[in-house]
Amino acid sequence: MSMQHIFKQGTDNDAPVLVLLHGTGGNERDLLPIAQMLSPGSSVLGVRGNVVENGMPRFFRRLAEGVFDEEDLIMRTFELKDFLTEAAVKYGLDAQKMVAVGFSNGANIAASLLFHDRDALQGAVLLHPMVPLRGKVLPDLTGIPVFIGAGTNDPLCSTNETEELTSLLTEAGADVKLHWENHGHQLSRGEIDEAELWLKSVFA
Repeated sequence: MSMQHIFKQGTDNDAPVLVLLHGTGGNERDLLPIAQMLSPGSSVLGVRGNVVENGMPRFFRRLAEGVFDEEDLIMRTFELKDFLTEAAVKYGLDAQKMVAVGFSNGANIAASLLFHDRDALQGAVLLHPMVPLRGKVLPDLTGIPVFIGAGTNDPLCSTNETEELTSLLTEAGADVKLHWENHGHQLSRGEIDEAELWLKSVFA
């Protein structure tokens, strides 16, 4: 298959399939402990980005810190979408029940999936995301639940950036829950706990 990954079969067939998308320098195993906290019974598909920047895996290229290579981002978004379709067939998964759990760079490409294809994901947990693309007309995302975890002191994702992404998704019809933590650009137990409660309430 086209992307390095790990698959773990879940114990609860009714639970969403969690698609784990790491941050810069991570790999397909990075978010496995997070998945266990969020939804222990879920099947899990951990994916490694195909781009390498200074030895660090990423999901798409960037031109500078916070400046995305939009052409590459779009191409890699469809690459990931095609991979998820292939993986659903290979592992016997319901492609309509995939929920992305992305951190930083992984959250950005998960957001890009939402920006491009209403049917790509059943929902998403976006941890410290940025706006992937500006000036794009989003698909109708009515009924798509999205959790955004953000830090008030995040040096990479400003509060304005987070609020802009929230507005764009909300205006497209997505049901967005935005949760703030008084932290920087790192995962906190507080946001994971909130994401767990959100996931249970949305996909109960």
